[in-house]
Amino acid sequence: MNKSKIIFGLIVFFLVVIGFTAANYLGFFKKDLGPGERRIIHSVQEAENVPPVEIMIEKVATNLFVPWSIVFLSDSHILFTERNGSVREIKNGELEDQPLFVFKEVSTQSEEGLMGMALDPEFALNGKIYMCLAYSNENTLFDKVVQMKYEKNSLEQEKVLIDKIPAAQFHAGCRLGFGPDKMLYITTGDATDKEIAQDKASLGGKILRISSDGSIPSDNPIKNSPIYSLGHRNPQGIDWDPVSGNLFSTEHGPSVFDGPAGGDEINFIQKGENYGWPIVSHEKSKDGLVSPLAVFTPAVAPASGMFYKGDMFPQFKNHFLVGLLKGEGILDVNLSSERMQIASYQKIPDITFGRIREITESPDGAIYFTTSNRDGRGKINAGDDMIYKIVPKNE
Repeated sequence: MNKSKIIFGLIVFFLVVIGFTAANYLGFFKKDLGPGERRIIHSVQEAENVPPVEIMIEKVATNLFVPWSIVFLSDSHILFTERNGSVREIKNGELEDQPLFVFKEVSTQSEEGLMGMALDPEFALNGKIYMCLAYSNENTLFDKVVQMKYEKNSLEQEKVLIDKIPAAQFHAGCRLGFGPDKMLYITTGDATDKEIAQDKASLGGKILRISSDGSIPSDNPIKNSPIYSLGHRNPQGIDWDPVSGNLFSTEHGPSVFDGPAGGDEINFIQKGENYGWPIVSHEKSKDGLVSPLAVFTPAVAPASGMFYKGDMFPQFKNHFLVGLLKGEGILDVNLSSERMQIASYQKIPDITFGRIREITESPDGAIYFTTSNRDGRGKINAGDDMIYKIVPKNE
């Protein structure tokens, strides 16, 4: 064998090694989660099995633009945000033609826009609603959380609670939720500047906690700071386990330009803890950093998360349900009996409507979810985007 053949063989060998390494880096060799496929995370005792109620999917509203967040003012009155800045209403099952309110300053270049929304715990008495939107200031993008007042079928902005949260076309957050402590929690992304997730002087890449009037709680982990936890890339789902009261979140993992593809997370959020980004991701760990309860590679892009508290579907009772964008479905996550680990998860069958963003529960226990097929990354179907609800199947 001459020298040129040896050199050629070595080149081919190294190209193959590089190709396999790159493919593994991009998650090509790992299996996607199929509908109804159950995966066991920890061999711990799970909650007792209950007979499932068969589900049926009904359309609630069509021809929307990336509906991002839903709240229920009453059993028959729904508000939802669209990423282009509109706050829309559904009354008695009918979509109102005109928006209730429009944020004209909202920025919608890509992933950012009008995003999270939450009702005040005392909404029935004070009519206050909180919303997060991205906007541009001198060619720099920021998020801000505003307090709104709903009264006499109108919505008005009262004040800005927190401002100048770093934002960008990508990784802008921004989910809102009130905890059992009646404090407002806000998820923020790293605005594609991953180092700010570790910077305690920056509000980016964090979960924030403030009072409903915008003040900083005295028991926050960092004095005079709204930061509750840090080291996040782009968390977009938060909710509290009704059994333990613990806070859980969903988070988007790297997208090749900032790390190996995949690595989406479900986390148990604790006060003052550091969740590692960008120091570690995927299955990597380091002392002093909190590892995720579950990691998803290939990416599923978890865009929301809520604990089901109702009785309409006993098979989902106290489960963490997650809307999946890239994963195109709803993930049913079952916690272990001590509520500190994930026992198993599976994709709910028959949710075949493309990218799923918001998922929430109505006062009567029905499960509502939205599609996000018009967000620039999905296949647009007739009537998109839509709001659906899951109800028991007719006998």
